[in-house]
Amino acid sequence: MIPFAQYRAHDGLGIAELVRSRQISAAEALEAALDAAERINPSINALSQKLYDEGRASLSRIDPAAPFAGAPFLLKDGPTAMKGTRSMQGSRLFADSPPADFDSTLTERFRRAGVLIFGKSTTPELGLAPSTETSLTGATRNPWDLARTTGGSSGGAAAAVAAGIVPLAHASDGGGSIRMPASCCGLFGLKPTRARTPVGPVAGEGWGGLTAHHVVSRSVRDSAAMLDATAGPAPGDPYQAPRPERPYLAELEREPGRLRIALQRRPMSGVAVDAECLHALDKTAELLESLGHHVAEATLPGSWEELANALWVLATSNSSLAVRRRSAELGREPTPELVDSTTWSAIAFARTLDIEAYPAAIQAIHRQGRLMAQFHDRYDVILSPTLAKPPIELGPMRTDHPDVADYTATVLAFMPFTQVFNMTGQPSMSVPLHWTEDGLPVGMLFSAPFGDEATLFRLAAQLETAKPWLHKTPPDLP
Repeated sequence: MIPFAQYRAHDGLGIAELVRSRQISAAEALEAALDAAERINPSINALSQKLYDEGRASLSRIDPAAPFAGAPFLLKDGPTAMKGTRSMQGSRLFADSPPADFDSTLTERFRRAGVLIFGKSTTPELGLAPSTETSLTGATRNPWDLARTTGGSSGGAAAAVAAGIVPLAHASDGGGSIRMPASCCGLFGLKPTRARTPVGPVAGEGWGGLTAHHVVSRSVRDSAAMLDATAGPAPGDPYQAPRPERPYLAELEREPGRLRIALQRRPMSGVAVDAECLHALDKTAELLESLGHHVAEATLPGSWEELANALWVLATSNSSLAVRRRSAELGREPTPELVDSTTWSAIAFARTLDIEAYPAAIQAIHRQGRLMAQFHDRYDVILSPTLAKPPIELGPMRTDHPDVADYTATVLAFMPFTQVFNMTGQPSMSVPLHWTEDGLPVGMLFSAPFGDEATLFRLAAQLETAKPWLHKTPPDLP
């Protein structure tokens, strides 16, 4: 078996290169991942389901020419289906749901890319929280500090990648759920443009178009290559993102040019931003200017009150529908006992909505998309902290929190920057450019016009070269 230090030193493409050159076998790479999972996962609680036999069975199906041939991988335990497995969704209500009899389109594309799926990663209930702590799976812990949050909702994915169990992992983002865990765990996380990756065949979109699927990774090139492998519409998709001019992996070889960058110090909601995050922002602005970019402070257009309401209408009504359907399968009415307290609060809110609230919310986010398109006539990229604070301690954002008002206040103070780009559908990435003196990661958020992942990848590659992070690893774990 490949030694863990050697396994951990490679990204997903690097492992595939080792397999293709026969320096190691895919089986050796997988066993290294399984060994790491057995040693490390008890400390961080990142895996909700162990599918080791499935991972080993996948060895016989690998295409050696696939870009990630032999790279171990985790699927997020959300609604993305994997044949023969349950989608637990961080919820007691869904924990014993029937195993899927098909693969989602995205799962099929992950498999064709060559990854070996050997487990599912933890997520908060229905993906509704910015921390991965539920009554079903307990608290997922940050490898950089086990007392702190990994972020959510792709918290298990980020923890597993940061700890070195896998080089990259499936993640999804309906309000920041790729970018927030990437920031908390010192990873690269890009949320693609709306409809860049498919969510079928059961659904045409997630949360009214808020949700996008991709990965969290330790390298920019893994993210680019996986988007090349998974992007594009599937038959029957209701709409699609603009087609890229060239493969995203090829964009990493291109210079970004002199970008006009809007620096956002204050979130649209107006909540306070931690001094450490503002310090990281200032240092990032200095780095960007040293690379030849023009950085200027700016204020984003739009009404936060209108947008926050629209976001919550779309997220809660879709979640309420999922709970109602699952309850109907069980032959019972939805009740507070079936889900965690903060989830029930969301469902209770959805029950107060009239029939016009949903189209009004769709109109609001589309209106914001047009405002942002105009804003990008002046700026190529928007820069802000990914989060308003470094990763906070576990507890205040758990989904079974007894005081929902306290929970809500903590959430709003923690994650004010990411959601607007879900509502507009723009590509947005968290880049690990700063660590506090205590060794906690602080990500920087970069967002580009609708359909323009290419600019983000070119800029990310430049930043990765200027201020590398792949060598940064959390304190020793078991």
